[in-house]
Amino acid sequence: MSPKTQDDAKALVDKAIAFYSRIGKRIALAEFTNRNGPFVEDELYIFVLSDKGTMLAHGVNERFVGEEFLGLTDSDDKFFIREIVDTANAKGSGWVEYKWYQPVTKQWLPKVAYFEKVDNLIICSGVYKE
Repeated sequence: MSPKTQDDAKALVDKAIAFYSRIGKRIALAEFTNRNGPFVEDELYIFVLSDKGTMLAHGVNERFVGEEFLGLTDSDDKFFIREIVDTANAKGSGWVEYKWYQPVTKQWLPKVAYFEKVDNLIICSGVYKE
């Protein structure tokens, strides 16, 4: 398993948007939350936020679905979900850096997420930085 890159994260978001556009919202959100589906690749996965910050799909933790994430902070108290939502609503897409727990190394590491707003969904994927 080679480390995933920012290009991989953007490519997975592009793949998810194409799937959503082809198949529709209900099936796409269900598939994005399928841990064994095509939108989970090692540490790389899709998560989807509403344009208000509610988690609508999450590739590795289905218990997050339906929860409000706008107030979530990283290990440095950065409101990174709010930054994703604000940037997506203002610009349509972008990158946000934050620190997140890496379960293999058991450390808080720098991570970067790419996201694009499609309709009222913000489709995201993040990777740990090199």
